[in-house]
Amino acid sequence: MDLVAALLDPGAYPETTGSVTLIQTHISWVFLTDRYAYKMKKPVNLGFLNFSTLRLRHHYLKQELVLNRRLCPEIYLAVLPVTQTKTGVRVGGRGRPLEYLLQMVRLPQERMMDEVAHRGELTLEVMERLVAVLTSFYRNAATGPYISHYGEPGVIAYNHEENFAVMKKLVGEFLSVAEFDTIRDFTRDFLLTQRKLLRKRLKEGRIRDCHGDLHMRNICLANGIYIFDCIEFNPRFRYGDVAADVAFLAMDLDFHGLSDFSRHLVEQFARASGDPDLFILIDFYKCYRACVRGKINALSAKAPEVPWMERERSRKLARAYFSLAYDYARQGARWSA
Repeated sequence: MDLVAALLDPGAYPETTGSVTLIQTHISWVFLTDRYAYKMKKPVNLGFLNFSTLRLRHHYLKQELVLNRRLCPEIYLAVLPVTQTKTGVRVGGRGRPLEYLLQMVRLPQERMMDEVAHRGELTLEVMERLVAVLTSFYRNAATGPYISHYGEPGVIAYNHEENFAVMKKLVGEFLSVAEFDTIRDFTRDFLLTQRKLLRKRLKEGRIRDCHGDLHMRNICLANGIYIFDCIEFNPRFRYGDVAADVAFLAMDLDFHGLSDFSRHLVEQFARASGDPDLFILIDFYKCYRACVRGKINALSAKAPEVPWMERERSRKLARAYFSLAYDYARQGARWSA
């Protein structure tokens, strides 16, 4: 049975809906009804994530529900079984589960932060409300010895060197030798000279269970501020310095030509959270985030299964992200408290 095809039937869902639309990523299918979004994980094992069995997919959907309720309790509703009945496939039905779906309230695409910004409707007042949400979130986010371990200078260095091992193979096609060397040298020098500061972050409790994927596309500005779709599949990508989380959004704002908003975000967050050291750290972590986005897009551009038009778009994005990372590396920590 083709379960994906079966779930395109409006009659499969517990609510009445006029249509079902499918959105697909490399790790999930999302079925959009009139009111809700239902996510089903693909049976894949990519090393850094493993959804290869039904048990694992069920586990990570439950993780996704719990973790995202930290910021969106009214959006993330339930994990529901998909079952086979006499009349067909049913979501939330009785019987042996064939799969599981995460049920979420459907958010309006036109209110996603990037769409709002593209229309020129983003305001400093909205940014200040966003800072208030983030400050409260990080203040209450889990921490402790195990989580704090991910803020150790050696662990941070490992993450960067892992990135460089991939980036080195992309030199020539996606970034120049000079760009790669500048980014790598800046990163290594920062880690060497700022070890004392990084250790201070540990003692201050700045290493938290964060969001992990904090960019504009994961923020909805609709009758409130909804920050959704955090990393659930690998805590290594979620545990870290709050500065690294904030830097992701700051970098994304820069990338979209919104540097004034990026600067405002950093300044307001540093003030609200009592974190003047953020100004020293921000370019370091923005450089890292831009490199990660560059790497992801470069790998997509080289994937033969990706349609040609999408590969070309990813190629341009990869070069742009690496160029931005190069700018951060050249500027270094340009702000002081």
